[in-house]
Amino acid sequence: MFVYADNAATTSVSRAALDAMLPYLTENYGNPSSLYAFGQKATEALQEARETVAKCINAEPREIYFTSGGSEADNQAIVSAARAGARKGKKHLISTQFEHHAVLHTLAKLEKEGFEVTLLDPHADGVIRLEDVEAAIRPDTALVSVMFANNEIGTVQPIAEIGALCRARGIPFHTDAVQAAGHMPIDVKAMNIDLLALSGHKFHAPKGVGVLYARRGMVLTNIIEGGAQERGKRAGTENVAGIVALAAALRESCEHMEENTAKIIPMRDKLFTELSKIPHSKINGSLEHHVPGTVNMCFEGIEGESLLLMLDDQGICASSGSACTSGSLDPSHVLLSIGLPHEVAHGSLRLSIGEYNSMEEIDHIIETVPQVVSYLRNMSPVWDELQKGQRPHLI
Repeated sequence: MFVYADNAATTSVSRAALDAMLPYLTENYGNPSSLYAFGQKATEALQEARETVAKCINAEPREIYFTSGGSEADNQAIVSAARAGARKGKKHLISTQFEHHAVLHTLAKLEKEGFEVTLLDPHADGVIRLEDVEAAIRPDTALVSVMFANNEIGTVQPIAEIGALCRARGIPFHTDAVQAAGHMPIDVKAMNIDLLALSGHKFHAPKGVGVLYARRGMVLTNIIEGGAQERGKRAGTENVAGIVALAAALRESCEHMEENTAKIIPMRDKLFTELSKIPHSKINGSLEHHVPGTVNMCFEGIEGESLLLMLDDQGICASSGSACTSGSLDPSHVLLSIGLPHEVAHGSLRLSIGEYNSMEEIDHIIETVPQVVSYLRNMSPVWDELQKGQRPHLI
């Protein structure tokens, strides 16, 4: 049996998204910057997509900018707020230790330019506390950036509360909502969000297209120079087909969010319940404040990379907290940020399921993972030492 359980990494393109985009790859392929009628069909498609996306997050169409994905949107949002703050003598930025690297690396770049960055530690449950954000705010704070939902452990942050705090203090608030969009309700007005990033391929649109929401009045700094596309704030001929597909996929995801969630949560909870029966295992992150489909666990005495390879051999696509794909043997910075020791963080497994998964597939995972964990532990000298009491169990 083949089981795709890595939806937090990417999703398949939905039929709705594919049907929406195909005409703009074939008969309606005009450049939206062209003045003739054929090009204006593409312009109209862009405007309709902008209106659709805006409606899904309760924004205004003119507040929606199309990008190449979430990383670009995060970069532009953070750099824009930092530059705007610097012009007012404010060069302090607040974020968290477990952000996506699109945020962390942008902040590191700004540090080299003279900005001061405060990275808040999440609590052991993977949730940032409002009081910690409040305590970090200074008179020269130019931006607060806190991700909506964590991409590895699935914990959801108190976005509305942080947004209200920032709005009251007159500080721009940015959230990386890549893992939340299409899966959780987002209302940028009610949540007092000033800048937001999302990526289409996380909710069944193609890869290579995303959105930056910038509240009216936010001054954007260009990351890509060239033409006057996206009201002069993002140069380059628009990916019309991808943008139309993103809008269709987001609309479908939002319209069916309640029923999708009702299907996904029982599958997720069954994974948590059954996989927790494996001795010396640990669930990572709060179960109370959690996205519907993400399961992150650690199994003591094994390496995450070996676990992934053996699950792949059994037809299960999953991911690990270890940064093996980057050539690094370091464990996940997310798991370290919530206090897990290196030895435990190395044995992590992330399963992320969606509405296309079935309970039969969940049962296959539940049957397979304990067998693989047991096999790997039997080969592990570390596990042997743990069993013999030569080193203490950490889980």
